[in-house]
Amino acid sequence: MGEVNLSGSILIVFFICLIAVVGFEFVNGFHDTANAVATVIYTKALKPVIAIPWSGFFNFLGVFLGGVGVAMGILKLLPLDDLMKLPVNVGACMVLAVLLASIVWNLGTWYLGIPCSSSHTLIGAMIGASLAFTLYYGGVGVNWSKAGEIGTSLIISPLIGFGAAAGLMWFIKNVLKAKALFHIPQGENDKPPILVRLLLITTCTLVSFFHGSNDGQKGVGLLMLILIAFMPAKFAIDHSISNDKILLSLNKTEQVISKNTATDPVAKGILLKLDSSIVKTKAMLTSTDAKAANKTYQFRKQIKSVAKGITEVMSSKKIVLANEDKAILTTANKDITGVTDFAPIWVIATISISLGIGTMIGWKRIVVTIGEKIGNEHLNYAQGATAEIVAASTIGLSTWAGLPVSTTHVLSSGIAGSMVASGGTNNLNNGTLKNIAMAWILTLPVAITLAFLLFMLFHLFI
Repeated sequence: MGEVNLSGSILIVFFICLIAVVGFEFVNGFHDTANAVATVIYTKALKPVIAIPWSGFFNFLGVFLGGVGVAMGILKLLPLDDLMKLPVNVGACMVLAVLLASIVWNLGTWYLGIPCSSSHTLIGAMIGASLAFTLYYGGVGVNWSKAGEIGTSLIISPLIGFGAAAGLMWFIKNVLKAKALFHIPQGENDKPPILVRLLLITTCTLVSFFHGSNDGQKGVGLLMLILIAFMPAKFAIDHSISNDKILLSLNKTEQVISKNTATDPVAKGILLKLDSSIVKTKAMLTSTDAKAANKTYQFRKQIKSVAKGITEVMSSKKIVLANEDKAILTTANKDITGVTDFAPIWVIATISISLGIGTMIGWKRIVVTIGEKIGNEHLNYAQGATAEIVAASTIGLSTWAGLPVSTTHVLSSGIAGSMVASGGTNNLNNGTLKNIAMAWILTLPVAITLAFLLFMLFHLFI
């Protein structure tokens, strides 16, 4: 689709979408702040007036330095290729449905003080909007393979959080026997020893940073969705990457393929398919301006076919590659994928600032639930530290793997695990856990339904 001149009602909708995505990330900031600061506040390691800005700053850094792997993973849930071929108002319906459904559920659970996953909410909203899109326009619809991958990550991560925190807590209690870590702060001036305090501040910092690097990227993905939906010719590919650099990567890939012949029919077919994709892409680059507005969609599609082909070659057990060739293909694939999987620095900065500021506001409701209501006792130093060590590790590894994960799920489960390890199941507040579990169970169907209905509603008026 060619470059769109935004005017009239579409321009108004575009700005509403921009405000909505900033609002989503702002809400995400204060909705998930408790995941990082509850432990340092309730163990008296830091006062709220220091902990909240500290967490906000490291959330900001996390988004800014976290890359775009998770953001692109989120976008792959949606039928972007089909969306770019349709009028811009269809993209507007998709964006608004996803954003408003996510914001409504996030605000509702925050108001009730229930820790709930922004990631879970967002993914449900994307599935709902994609289903509505498919109902009207057909096409691929939801990328169920990617949805399954993300869903598995969201299901497994809280189980890891619970089990790992319980195991670490048992180790501290029975092997290290560090009695000082099991002290429950009493009164305003009962602060942890300096080493324990430094440990708790460090874990708070890590959870804040990794929360930004994972949850913040979801906002980056949403803002890119808006830009691609409204201005696909400008944002569907990274125009800052020169044709010469793309050609260099294609040529290197072609050289590797040409010297790796295969007799196996399947392997031969994979190699020929990639070679054909490279030839077509090079032809687009050399014969016309492939990045011109009216060529962007076709060029994006062709680049993606090359990246997919390289991945198939490298993952095939029937194609034997030398280590040098593997290195060349890995670098080429990274460069080629970067043509479509990118976010401008101003996009990352906008989301970073929104998340950082949001972190400093509205934090108290969920902090109280995390700190006081998951267990039947006040958090002690060991419980706070183990939950955050596990949460930071799990979120960091998920970001490295390019998978979205729920900070809320991981940390809440970690606190529950540490409570069980230190006092058995009787140490858990069953009422609070039932509310959290109910919110977790309802999040996906509610978000799907809300986004589906909102898409249909907006489709009547936009």
